[in-house]
Formats: sequence, structure tokens, C-alpha cells
Amino acid sequence: MATLRDIKTRIKAVQNTQKITKAMKMVSASKLRKVQGRMLDLRPYADKMRDVLMSLAKGADRESHPLLAFRPRKTVEVVVVTSDRGLCGAFNTNILKAAEKYINNCKKEGFEVSISTVGKKARDYFKRRGVPMRNSRTGISGNVSFSNAQEISNDIKENYINETIDEVTVVYNAFKSMASQTVTIAKLLPLAPVEEGKEGSAPESGPADFIYEPSMEAIFDRLIPRNVDIQIYRALLESSAAEEAARMSAMENATKSCNEMVGKLTLQFNKARQASITGELMDIVGGVEALKG
Repeated sequence: MATLRDIKTRIKAVQNTQKITKAMKMVSASKLRKVQGRMLDLRPYADKMRDVLMSLAKGADRESHPLLAFRPRKTVEVVVVTSDRGLCGAFNTNILKAAEKYINNCKKEGFEVSISTVGKKARDYFKRRGVPMRNSRTGISGNVSFSNAQEISNDIKENYINETIDEVTVVYNAFKSMASQTVTIAKLLPLAPVEEGKEGSAPESGPADFIYEPSMEAIFDRLIPRNVDIQIYRALLESSAAEEAARMSAMENATKSCNEMVGKLTLQFNKARQASITGELMDIVGGVEALKG
């Protein structure tokens, strides 16, 4: 049976843990406020840029820009975005499960899969399983910048143009609310979606409804590579915000659990102390009765 000293030591240890989890929640709340503002500012811009370019691409010659070039899928690049640190609940687990399922489905369909990871959790996950990675980046989680996105984007664009990869998909956690995140599997390249039932052949171009100024080539040369940068940047910001929200929730639950544990241990301590006092009283009463006899 645990002694009073043991119980008191456990109470102190749990209280110290509670202080840590409470502090981590406050730090995550501060980081979330910063990254959430950047993410919400970027969302409408990223959505509109993607929609406009997809509309323009429908009426354009798909050979007018290398990133518009359509070819049969052989190699699919999957970019998996996770965090560098843990203590954020099921944030990383959900992403890795979804990514692995998507990768397995691509392999079943006969495609070669190339994997790039962002974050230590994804890198370590595939490394432990002996899965080769084409590229791996760490140190971005919690410190997202546009230059980070451009580095990832430039690598993707270069390999797509060189025909090393034929399709690019990004798997990340999108920020939905403080309490939930949504696993998102977004196709980044090719820009225009493949028509259902016509995989392996280019979708038909629609009529030229747009007037391009100064020229279609100038617009595409500037905007299509920029769109890839923006969509990667958005994925990183969404993931970062979702990570901090998940960590806040996890630390709040941990703090509540510590509080409940302290209550249980305090009750156990009081019962043990009461039993000790009762035992001492019984010894005193027994001694008094023995002296009377």
C-alpha cells in the first residue's frame, strides 16, 4: 500500500505536469492567433486564383505552358504535410493514415508513387517502414514562411516539367475550427481536372471565351508557377493552424485529466491519513486500557 509520502510525491508530480500542459496550451493559443490570421487572409486569394486559372486553362492550348501539359499518369507525387513535434492528439496519425491509404490505392491502380514529406513525423513514419522518399523537409512546422513554400514548389515544378512526375497531390490537415481539422487530399498538378472516364487522355478544350492581355503566354508564365507557390503556402499555413488548434485541445484535455487525478490522489491521501490517525488513536486507547489493567 502506498505511504502518505508516496501519495504526496505523486500529487506534486501531477501538479507539475499540469503546470506544463497549461503553459503549452497558452503558447499554442498565441501561435494559433498569429498563423490563423495569415491563413484566413490567404484563403480567398488562393481559392480565387485556382478557380480563375482553371477557367482560363479550359480554353487554352495545353501545350502553351509546361505546367499545363497533360500526359498519361505514370508517376504520382504525394506530398505529405505533418508537424515536427507531437503532443497534438491524432493530428499526425490521421494524416499518415490517409496518406498511406491514398498511396496504396495509387499502387493498386498501377502507378509508380513518389513521396515527399514535410515535417519530422511524416519523415520518421516512412523511414521506419523502409519507404523511400524523394524529398524530405523539416523545421517548417510552427515557422511557416512563403520562402519555405517556394522551395517546395520549385522542386515540384522542376520535376513536373522534366517529366519525372506526372501528377502531384498534397495531403494535409485543413483548419476547420478550434475543435476539428479536416484531412484534405488536393491535386496540385496538372491544373485542369481530368474528365471522368477519360483518364489517360487530355480533356477537351472549351471555346476561347477570354481575351488575354498582354498575351496568354505572358499571363500563364507569371500566374501558373505562382499558383503552385500559393497552393503549397496555403497547405503549410492550414496545417500549421490545425496543428496548434489540435495541440491546444490536447493540452486542455491533459490539464483536465491532471486536475481529476489530483482530486483522486488527494482523496486517497486524506483516506490514508485518516486511517493512520485512527490507527494511532487505537494504539493510544489500547495502551491506556493496558495500563488500567
